[in-house]
Amino acid sequence: MNISLIVGWVMAFGLILWGIIGGGDIGDFIEGQSLAITGGGAIACLIASYPLSYLAGVPKKLILAFLPKKYSPEKYIQQIVEYAQTARSKGLLALEESANQCPDPFMKSSLMLIVDANEPEKVRAMLDDAINFMCDRHENGRAFFEKGVALFPAFGMLGTLVGLINMLASMDSNPDGLAGGMATALITTFYGSLFANVLFAPIGMALKNSHEDELLCMQIIEEGVLAIAAGSNPRYIQEKLEFMLPKSKHADAQKKK
Repeated sequence: MNISLIVGWVMAFGLILWGIIGGGDIGDFIEGQSLAITGGGAIACLIASYPLSYLAGVPKKLILAFLPKKYSPEKYIQQIVEYAQTARSKGLLALEESANQCPDPFMKSSLMLIVDANEPEKVRAMLDDAINFMCDRHENGRAFFEKGVALFPAFGMLGTLVGLINMLASMDSNPDGLAGGMATALITTFYGSLFANVLFAPIGMALKNSHEDELLCMQIIEEGVLAIAAGSNPRYIQEKLEFMLPKSKHADAQKKK
């Protein structure tokens, strides 16, 4: 469970609610027309922007934001060092059995490439392509939420214009309608900012953080496998890969030695 996302939402909505109640009535911030213009309009535009095949995958992205896959770069480094020790003592062909038992498909494919005696340049090119394709898929997957961050404030501004136009149009004939028009104008801006910055932006960032974790592990696998193919010392491979870790994790890895 992505605890930080849940805690952040609870804090954000709690503080906003506290600010509303402390200065007025929460009923003043509930307005059906404003919600229809901002929320309904932005969601309708999002639906119109993507094919149904893409929209069918949006719930999976939401689940991934709340339940991200766990990646441990330290474990990948440990596995690669073990593979390097096997290759150094028994040869690259001895890695085939270990590769077939590897649960990570990218690690398995990478090991099989060097077991099959492919040239290192070709192996790097293939792995780079696989990483780039993964980045494109993930970027496309979170585009729905990133587009929502831009659309909700835009529809909030559209609602503001609608409210101002109604207010000015009724200024002479219906002075009592001024308050309603101004309320619609202001609340739509509030809704646009709320949906964009409190809901959609954190989901997009959660997906991006999950992507960064997977990307780091794939880069570690790539560099480690190529180092194994080059016949590098397992100790050297471990040191090289640990330098790819964030500074704090690298320091922790050094203390454990």
